[in-house]
Amino acid sequence: MIIKKITFIFTLILLVFITTSQKNKQIELKKLRKGFEKLVDIQTLDSTVRVDLKYTSTDNFMKKRLYFDIEKAYLQKTIAQRLVKCNTYLKTINSNYRLLIYDAARPRSIQQAMWDALDTIPVKERTKFVSNPANGSVHNYAAAVDLTICDKAGKALDMGAGYDDIRLIAYPCKEDFYLKKGLLNKKQIDNRKLLRKVLTAQGFINIPTEWWHFNGVTRKQAKALYTILE
Repeated sequence: MIIKKITFIFTLILLVFITTSQKNKQIELKKLRKGFEKLVDIQTLDSTVRVDLKYTSTDNFMKKRLYFDIEKAYLQKTIAQRLVKCNTYLKTINSNYRLLIYDAARPRSIQQAMWDALDTIPVKERTKFVSNPANGSVHNYAAAVDLTICDKAGKALDMGAGYDDIRLIAYPCKEDFYLKKGLLNKKQIDNRKLLRKVLTAQGFINIPTEWWHFNGVTRKQAKALYTILE
């Protein structure tokens, strides 16, 4: 009789726990922006991928927090799976290295805020750093990622220019020029090349004006495959 009572109580507690967990998950999903519930948190696929979303803090070019309801690096599932393969490949090259994500899925409303913040820069030049929200960034389709390489402790490798650096020294297409000028050294460029090597191995495309930005698909493909995040 006592054993039956203990079993009943244990079962009751378990049911309460499961129900509470399910409700918490439902609440968590409701808090996500529309469309984000269809995306994948990269760290659920690979916990060794490091994440430091710069727009959840003031450590970005706008010097203010932009994300208040985005705390994880979300991506389209197929893009996230390819990125995990990149991280695995990186670890075969150097077991102490990991990918460190600075930004992933980004709502177009945030894209608009970034675009407006640079309104003193001519449109032609502005688009080299921030995609026009009217066209949509590949970030807005959760198919692009901003990232670097770090060690196991989370210390980022020296790339010779910081994240969100709009100077020409951050441009991959200008690396040879700045190497000759002595403003970039071989190690810094080698670090950038390593990042490109592991990302392009899975078909990611680096843009010529940001060493940290990689598109998982072209903008045209993103528009055809995915729904933009507003």
